[in-house]
Order: sequence, then structure tokens, then C-alpha cells
Amino acid sequence: MSVKELLDLLVCPKCKGELEYREKEQKLICHKCKLAYPIIDDIPVMLVEEAEEVE
Repeated sequence: MSVKELLDLLVCPKCKGELEYREKEQKLICHKCKLAYPIIDDIPVMLVEEAEEVE
């Protein structure tokens, strides 16, 4: 499955909004909630408790 296909399926677990993939940072960003979900070993960690706040 490509990153594009995966992004089409994944949404922010908090608001169900779209996510932006930042390949260099290995994070998925929700601009609505201002949260960044880490990608560890090619697996997105989609837990609100594990997300970092972004500006």
C-alpha cells in the first residue's frame, strides 16, 4: 500500500479531519487539532495521548 493510499484511509482520531504527511519528520499532522502523530518503524501511532502539539 502506498503512502497516498494509506493517507486516503487515515483520519485524525480526535476530530476525524485530514492529515498531512511530513516524510522528512515522519509525522502525520492534523492542522485542525494542531497535533502531530509520529510514525515509528513505518507504523503511524494514531493515539491522541501519543501526539505532539504543533503550532
